[in-house]
Amino acid sequence: MNTGEQRASHGLAGGPDDLTRMVGYTSRKLAPFQKVEVTPSGDGDERFDFPEAYRSGLMVDVIHDGAVIPSEFLVDASGRPIAEEAFFDQYVLERDWGASLLAEQVTSRLGLEGYYRVNIARVLMDFGRFPGDTVGSEDHLDRFAINYPFSKFLSHDQKKRVLEHYYDRISENIEEVVAGHFVKIALHTYDTHNASGTLRPQVSVVTRSDAYQNHSRLPMGTFDRMFPDILVEFTSDRILRDRISLTLERAGIPVEHNYPYALPEGSIEVRAQVWFFFEFLRREFEAEFPESAEDPAFQRVWSMLLDTNLRDSRSDTLRSYIHMFRRAPRSQTKVFKAARDAYFRIQAFLDRNNQSVVERYRFSPSRPSTLGIEVRKDLVWEFDRHGRPTHPRPENAARIADSIAEAVAIYLRTDRRPHRPSTDEFIRRGPWPDREDQDY
Repeated sequence: MNTGEQRASHGLAGGPDDLTRMVGYTSRKLAPFQKVEVTPSGDGDERFDFPEAYRSGLMVDVIHDGAVIPSEFLVDASGRPIAEEAFFDQYVLERDWGASLLAEQVTSRLGLEGYYRVNIARVLMDFGRFPGDTVGSEDHLDRFAINYPFSKFLSHDQKKRVLEHYYDRISENIEEVVAGHFVKIALHTYDTHNASGTLRPQVSVVTRSDAYQNHSRLPMGTFDRMFPDILVEFTSDRILRDRISLTLERAGIPVEHNYPYALPEGSIEVRAQVWFFFEFLRREFEAEFPESAEDPAFQRVWSMLLDTNLRDSRSDTLRSYIHMFRRAPRSQTKVFKAARDAYFRIQAFLDRNNQSVVERYRFSPSRPSTLGIEVRKDLVWEFDRHGRPTHPRPENAARIADSIAEAVAIYLRTDRRPHRPSTDEFIRRGPWPDREDQDY
């Protein structure tokens, strides 16, 4: 048993899912992404009642509370073991301690079968970022998926394996899961203090792209320029955001919005909004031009637009051909020209029907909400005076999680009903206007 596994086995506090309460890391062979089953506990408590039709449309996930570092990545580029002292402090810092505890309780109260978790430790790979190699200890909003210090130790082949065998597998699984839900709540925990030493809020509800928050637009080239940046002004129904805030505040738990930071562009919440919009656009376009559905040129373009995790080299080549005027491979000149023409047909359709497509999507009651909730780590996990985790604080976790679950239930049984303004002066012009009742 290696040192990490010794740490892990000594850190178990019991429970049906030992990774949730593990202090340390493990190299056990586990699926990189899994559904963690829970036992429903909200039956008979009216706080958690909501229409049954909505239950299958709810999803809770945790992507930064994983404890698995596969043994193949505990050796460096030369095949020598990586000393635990070289990464363990960063492992402790990076992990969202207690996030799985929160997810267990939220899903249990809402009567869900379970929540979804990334098991790979964030110190090795951060699935909430775009694929790539982090050079040095970058700010957490500016990094890539392969995290520091493993980005310093691993070989090129090892890094490719991290992305191809773990990042890509998680992408495939989570894309399939997210597509079937209209509310996705990502639970995270963050450090007690900012870098400046100031105290962070107990809870922050995060519903906006960080770039949009600071610059009112997405960075050039992050996603295809056809995507309307305003769609990441809010990634969630604001009534859901505010219902969560109100319910937590009433329970005596202070809440902020999009502070001390908002969503990185590589987060699942932002990427999902791009993916959902292009899926919507595709349905609208193919309804008007059904012959395009079987056309290889259009299929290539849709694949490119839906490549929101930026992992498809074919999409990247087509993207650079269209937007950066790079030469196509000689043997595929006609193929690329056909795809370029298809792209501009879709662009023209979107430009011509902007109000009826983009605005209707923005205003649609079917538009999925994808939001993050950050809870301060010290509220749900105990740390010693050196900052090392010792044991969970399940009572606090249950108190916070119960309020989140209660808020979601109220939103579903009350807030999704149509809300009509009293006069035209108060018609909502933002991304989330009046909604109609809709079954899912």
